[in-house]
Amino acid sequence: MKALQQEYNKALSGMQGRDILVIGDMVADIYLDGRISRISREAPVLVLEQAGEKVVAGGAANVVNNIATLGGKVHAVGLVGSDKSADGLRAILAKNGADVRGLIADDSRPTISKTRIIAGGRATVSQQIVRIDRESKAPMAPAVEAELRAYIKSILPTVEGVVISDYGSGTVTEGLQSLLIDYCQIKGIPSIVDSRYAVRRFHGIGYVKQNDAEIAAAMGRNLDTTEDIVAAAEELRQELAAKGVLVTRGELGMVLVEHGAVHEIPVSDKSEVFDVSGAGDTCVAAVILALAAGVAPATAARLSNIASGIAVRKLGTSTVSVRELAEAIEKSREEYTSK
Repeated sequence: MKALQQEYNKALSGMQGRDILVIGDMVADIYLDGRISRISREAPVLVLEQAGEKVVAGGAANVVNNIATLGGKVHAVGLVGSDKSADGLRAILAKNGADVRGLIADDSRPTISKTRIIAGGRATVSQQIVRIDRESKAPMAPAVEAELRAYIKSILPTVEGVVISDYGSGTVTEGLQSLLIDYCQIKGIPSIVDSRYAVRRFHGIGYVKQNDAEIAAAMGRNLDTTEDIVAAAEELRQELAAKGVLVTRGELGMVLVEHGAVHEIPVSDKSEVFDVSGAGDTCVAAVILALAAGVAPATAARLSNIASGIAVRKLGTSTVSVRELAEAIEKSREEYTSK
């Protein structure tokens, strides 16, 4: 166990300052907190007095945030509107040191946002009562795509890793996808895609991250056992000509399938799970930083498993810091040696 901890600590040190590009659907998660005042006379609904508003980085922006807090140098690339949500996202990411020059504003569309209305009172537990989503379904304008392409080309010479975070909102066009995947292949730069609905389009990507439900949907069949998941992951790996497929399985841990190798990774911490929101983003952030540092894929996956275990014990989409990850590594060693 001591040797493994040394390997983790060496990887964590190597991850610091790695230059990563993240392209994808940047989402503003907005939380409106309301205190229950009374029942409306207009309809049988609650009247809430707004008590607070918070904007949190979601979607690809949460990957950016996690890379920044884990010590990476990260460039956020994506579409936003000219609105308050965009201002909030830029402020959140820039506060953690992310480069936000690649967040291109398109006046014709809003920033993708998910507004959650939270209701509570002095004698009641606060809970979400409704979510309002806002995004444009229109294809990206050619002029905007050209601006994104120009920015990507300008920073690619410094980049050591690429993340494509595709939530299905149209930021990752085929043209931008090809530009990034081709560049990574030519330069030998690690890349990873996390695609909610269309992972099979990313041929030539280095690594693929899916959860068990996503890969089952992608392959069009139920995956009831570990053997089923391994078979599906290998099928997907071969189809995309990828180096590896990482499947997250909640309380069952992770499975990394490489050419000729399968790594089953149990959960790192079985303490209470508060919220799985954004844990996949933390996983991707840790994996790409480790790969950029030259860490073996299996070690990168195990390290990301520890980082994800921290994230699920926090409420809402959240980030994991270098200090938290280092402490979790030390804790896992202490628990192992005490047995």
